[in-house]
This record gives sequence, C-alpha cells and structure tokens, in this order.
Amino acid sequence: MAQDYDLARPEVAEESEETLKGVRATSAPDARSVVAELDEVDSFDGLELPGAIVGEELVVRIVPQASDEFTCGECFLVRHRSQLAREKDGVKFCRDCD
Repeated sequence: MAQDYDLARPEVAEESEETLKGVRATSAPDARSVVAELDEVDSFDGLELPGAIVGEELVVRIVPQASDEFTCGECFLVRHRSQLAREKDGVKFCRDCD
C-alpha cells in the first residue's frame, strides 16, 4: 500500500492549529501604541548623563600633511618618510602594512 508522506499527521496538525490560535490570541502592538511609546522616549531628551559634555563646542586644529610625510595606501595613516617600506604604482606602503 502506498503512503503519502506529504500529508500532515493528525496530532501534528492539531498542535499547529493550537499554536496558530495562540499566536492570534496574543495582543500585537498597533501603530498608535508604538507611536505613543516612541513619544515617551523622546521626553527624556533633556536628561543629562553624568560626565556628558553638553553645549560645548570642540575645536580641532587640522594640520596639513608635511613634505616629509606620506599616506599609507593600506591603513591610510599619515606616516613619516622613515616608515616607508615600498612604493608600488605610485602607492606608498608603511612598514607595518608591508
């Protein structure tokens, strides 16, 4: 007698039906409740954490690359020419990346 292995067994079908009913019974958040929760989180914008820098402007002095420096083609760090290991097709590589 041929048996169809694609058919679900009765006990498995009943369990999956119960699981489906359980999922449908759970209360999923709707769009309004999600928006309300996000609005609650936004109310903490004025909260300051200890040690936080608030309202201060950071000033960074940018120094251009000097004539005795190069930018490594692998790690992209600016290195002194004494760190030059090799140059290939106009791209320079430092000792650490070579």
